[in-house]
Amino acid sequence: ASYKRARFGVDWLNWLQMKYAHGHWALTVDPDEFLVYPFCDTRPLRALTDWLDASSIKSFSAMLLDMYPKGRLDEEPYQAGQNPIEIASWFDSGNYTISRNRRFGNLWIQGGPRARVFFPDEPAKAPALNKVPLVKWDRRYAYVSSTHTLLPRGLNQVYDEWGGEKASGVLLHAKFLDTFGAKAAEELQRNEHYAASVEYKAYAAQLKDDPQLWCKWSERYINWRQLEILGLMSKGNWA
Repeated sequence: ASYKRARFGVDWLNWLQMKYAHGHWALTVDPDEFLVYPFCDTRPLRALTDWLDASSIKSFSAMLLDMYPKGRLDEEPYQAGQNPIEIASWFDSGNYTISRNRRFGNLWIQGGPRARVFFPDEPAKAPALNKVPLVKWDRRYAYVSSTHTLLPRGLNQVYDEWGGEKASGVLLHAKFLDTFGAKAAEELQRNEHYAASVEYKAYAAQLKDDPQLWCKWSERYINWRQLEILGLMSKGNWA
């Protein structure tokens, strides 16, 4: 039943884009995801999509980067309307694994604080961090698993197989605030997430011990150029 409910959510998303987004660039993000792309501090999103059009690129990837505070998750309460990155301003600069999904051709990225803290003994079960949130939509397209995977398969090939770099971004993921415990309990109760909510079961188990995600290797977020230097995103050949 949980799989059917999750599948309905993806089908509803695809229906909306089929009806309204055909022929347009569509940016699909969750409420706690914030897109960072090359030159985002000086160029509007339209500049990126214009360049993608001129380069005949139809899809743009962005790695999900889990953000977290220094200290306990409930130490600094989030206020409505506040920029959550003011609180959750830290991230893992390394600790990521990448493999290729043979079925759909996309890169499968895992790691970061969720793998490190919530799945230390079973990192292969950690949530996927690869996403393709920006697509020049066509009514023939469809997301298969949230925004992790697309059809046709060619839309998933957002990387250079010959050793170069394609332009990419990052989705700052403001999940780990003081509201996280209540949200995790709610999602566990709903039981509508992938794989029988294994992710939220891991959260519930670890939250009992009040874990801190910050560690001595954590980096404080500055800007997109910092993320490019760290190899988490790239401007590719967009000058």
